[in-house]
Amino acid sequence: MQRAGFAFRIEQRALDSRARSGVFTTPHGEVPTPAFMPVGTRGTVKGVMPRDLREAGTRMVLANAYHLHLRPGEETVRALGGLHRFMGWEGPILTDSGGYQVFSLSESVRVDDDGATFRSIVDGASVRFTPERAVDVQRALGADVAMAFDHCAAEPGARAAVERAADRTHRWLERCVRRHREHGGEETGQALFGIVQGGAFEDLRRASVDAVAAHDLAGYAIGGVSVGEPRDAVLAAVESAAPRLPEDRPRYLMGVGMPIDFLDAVERGVDLFDCVTPTRHGRTHQAFTSEGVLNLRNAAFAADARPLDARCACPACAGFSRAYLRHLCKAGEMLGAVLLTLHNLRHFQALFARMRAAIEVGSLAPLRAEVEAASLKRVPQA
Repeated sequence: MQRAGFAFRIEQRALDSRARSGVFTTPHGEVPTPAFMPVGTRGTVKGVMPRDLREAGTRMVLANAYHLHLRPGEETVRALGGLHRFMGWEGPILTDSGGYQVFSLSESVRVDDDGATFRSIVDGASVRFTPERAVDVQRALGADVAMAFDHCAAEPGARAAVERAADRTHRWLERCVRRHREHGGEETGQALFGIVQGGAFEDLRRASVDAVAAHDLAGYAIGGVSVGEPRDAVLAAVESAAPRLPEDRPRYLMGVGMPIDFLDAVERGVDLFDCVTPTRHGRTHQAFTSEGVLNLRNAAFAADARPLDARCACPACAGFSRAYLRHLCKAGEMLGAVLLTLHNLRHFQALFARMRAAIEVGSLAPLRAEVEAASLKRVPQA
């Protein structure tokens, strides 16, 4: 795929799955895929400098149009040079449209066929988002990739509600595409991705793929997964959608997840991911390591002089012991959360680098076995 300012090329394919590695080119740089995008909802990955993101291996980050619309406002961001300059990040940025907040803030959102009315989490004011408004906000923010405004049903197993939400998502996408092209489309340096819905229903997922892929877009996302359904239902949704999406466009699985989830999806042909897992776990004092997930508040680490993970060279592992990290966490010192966040981001980015390397030699199977073994290891309990 080659479009104005954007390109996607597949470089290698695994021999035993649909996994592929490639490069997604944007106006702000190239992203080797499969790739993980840390979540910087309000224009910052919590507790992490842009420099540290780059050093951890990050090439692309995610921000959220709804939250930035509320504070500081997209016109403020535009006036200050756009989101890249505003947050000091020179690499590619993808903005979520606010569609996820239709789901996550459902108790304070009223949805109709024209759009969604929110009660602001900042001051309680009424905030109206339509497909056109979501595109306008993201255009003002200046992200490389804007997401279409979609509707994720609150219960992925409630067929009637899921079908209505998917149909609405398809109608909203038509309006998003029209507005995006009115703004000049990709010629202006911003691509639009459509989002597949359909909940836990294979036929609805397949129908949604057909409806969304009918638009000639720079990339496509699988949404409405990991919203409360069991893991096998997530796998079924990805299996139903990913292989049917255009082969020559990046495929993005939204909001997933854990290391084994990434492997599952990459083996089914997914290229891009985002999730709050590494940063949220860091702030709650949990570290992803080659020994499994460690809870640094556990008493077992009180006198543990070992590094967090001997295989890692991040600032947390290179300079501090488990005992010291536990001390920071127990004392409520912000450095503890920052160091664990940095470590988790490095761990995730290293995993994706290893996935790309594994695809080049033909198989993810050895890496999968290692990740599965780590997930089963018993870690000390307090």
